[in-house]
Amino acid sequence: MISTLPTDKMANAIRALAMDAVQKANSGHPGMPMGMAEIAVALWAKHYRHNPANPQWSNRDRFVLSNGHGSMLHYALLHLTGYDLPMEEIKNFRQLHSKTAGHPEVHITPGVETTTGPLGQGITNAVGMALAEKLLAAEFNKPDLAVVDHYTYAFVGDGCLMEGISHEACSLAGVLNLSKLIVLYDDNGISIDGHVEGWFKDDTPKRFEAYGWHVIPAVDGHNVEAVNAAIHQAKLADKPTLICCRTVIGKGSPNLAGTDKVHGAALGDKEIAAVREALGWTSAPFEIPADVYSAWDAKANGAQLEGEWNKLFAAYSAKFPAEAAELQRRIKGELPDDFDKTVAAYIASTVEKKENIATRKASQNAIQAYAQVLPEFLGGSADLTGSNLTNWKESVAVRANQAGNHINYGVREFGMSAMMNGIALHGGYLPFGATFLTFSDYSRNALRMAALMKIRSLFVFTHDSIGLGEDGPTHQSVEHVSSLRLIPNLDNWRPCDTTESAVAWAESIKRNDGPSTLIFSRQNLPFQERTDAQIKDIARGGYVLRDAADAKLVIIATGSEIELATKAADALAADGIAVRLVSMPSTDVFDRQDAAYKASVLPKGLPRLAIEAGVTAFWYKYVGLEGAVVGIDTFGESAPAGVLFKHFGFTVENVVGKAKQLLA
Repeated sequence: MISTLPTDKMANAIRALAMDAVQKANSGHPGMPMGMAEIAVALWAKHYRHNPANPQWSNRDRFVLSNGHGSMLHYALLHLTGYDLPMEEIKNFRQLHSKTAGHPEVHITPGVETTTGPLGQGITNAVGMALAEKLLAAEFNKPDLAVVDHYTYAFVGDGCLMEGISHEACSLAGVLNLSKLIVLYDDNGISIDGHVEGWFKDDTPKRFEAYGWHVIPAVDGHNVEAVNAAIHQAKLADKPTLICCRTVIGKGSPNLAGTDKVHGAALGDKEIAAVREALGWTSAPFEIPADVYSAWDAKANGAQLEGEWNKLFAAYSAKFPAEAAELQRRIKGELPDDFDKTVAAYIASTVEKKENIATRKASQNAIQAYAQVLPEFLGGSADLTGSNLTNWKESVAVRANQAGNHINYGVREFGMSAMMNGIALHGGYLPFGATFLTFSDYSRNALRMAALMKIRSLFVFTHDSIGLGEDGPTHQSVEHVSSLRLIPNLDNWRPCDTTESAVAWAESIKRNDGPSTLIFSRQNLPFQERTDAQIKDIARGGYVLRDAADAKLVIIATGSEIELATKAADALAADGIAVRLVSMPSTDVFDRQDAAYKASVLPKGLPRLAIEAGVTAFWYKYVGLEGAVVGIDTFGESAPAGVLFKHFGFTVENVVGKAKQLLA
């Protein structure tokens, strides 16, 4: 795949681009790219199957730079191999609106598979990608027609392995025998604070062997052929592989190599000159010799690889046209033609049945209905399947030697969420995973990354309030719903009954520009009657559930508190006070509606009272400082749910009292 150019010259091109870009920006991390340059040559020039002209070729290998602070390594590789990343973008490293951000960002830079930077999440995304590849291959490949057949590679550093999420994900990767996952560990012994032996003395090879990985220890990370041989060996393993590469951070820098000083700061003009002399690199900054470009150029080989796969897929399509069409639909992320029809029929069935059930059960019923037309559903739970209710009648558990569509993630909430992001980024599946709402804290940064990447991961959270009851304040969500609403581009749904739950699931599935949370109750909730027009407006995030021509007050509520709001509205009406009741299952979606619609739901001039079994501060954006909120600004207690709601003031009497105070 490469020319006869010495590999040290190929590696030094990476070093030069990295140190020059960081120096020009006066910001960045030159040490890792300089230290991993030979590892990059071994992988990208000898193994990595990709096509720079088509970064979205479905059967490409996936590459994840988990230690994303070393982003110039990735940008150098993309530029040198022929992606649409010209030298001007390298020169604009870390500048506003460039394609070379401080950390790699998917959908911004062609060839970047996931946004990395928060350490440990990249390797976890890679585990999700490798799992998606394995399951898709089991589902679609036929004898002699392996149309899904690629590797997932990840670079990691000490920081990734110190982060707890790496333990969660890599443990599960070993259990599931993800043999086409190959991780190259940059073992340079340095982190920001200096030499890591003062705070990181894990026996990493033994740790990964205990997970069930194939481990190749003590590889010279500056010997291209040694790394190349290790990758060849990894491809023969029947389990995921960790290749431990000993390196020197900032290799090539006469005065800074091997120290923390080269980790996260520009080298300076004097040291860069010394590096050039030490390496024998005579080219000016941002100039690459023609023979180096020629050696790195992957465009012709990439076109050949994709062309060969296209022929294979054509043969597959001729023999299995239905499967080929289905695979293409799913890789594109398109929904089946009959999805909307299925949704409409299911919503109608909820109206007909009028069930008074917990919304977690309503969620499971929606999953059951929609799974009939969504073979891409890939559900799961962090060891709470029987409580979260994310399985369905036809779901099959994923095991090491069994393909399926429901994952037992174990008690790994953060790992689950970041793996789901990797699955979504890979394509072919629509992942959803669940835990109790209070444990969304463990998952939070993965939710934030999903929102940042604008990917379709669906996060299911049940047991959504003090309604959890006897488990007490450690398990009772108070601040969680409001805090999730603070994450940009994350849609949060807290439905009140079976119909709202059906709509929430459908809208989350249809959304293709970001993730959603679906937040459900443990306790049973009553069905609410609606007109067809009201049902249609559920998808707008907030709507008038009950109205009065001479309303004196607007009550806004969500989820389980809709029941309380209806009873309070009845009591107020009996006292001659007419009320408009607004159900707002998704404040995020409601906020995106046009001004006219929002004004029609929340008219100016009427006092407003919000009810939600959570912190009150969030709701003042809707009720105003002159409005009122019935909520809870303390932690919960351990007692039956009914006792707790009364104790914390979620009673008709308290709501009526607050309403009358507003009108006084």
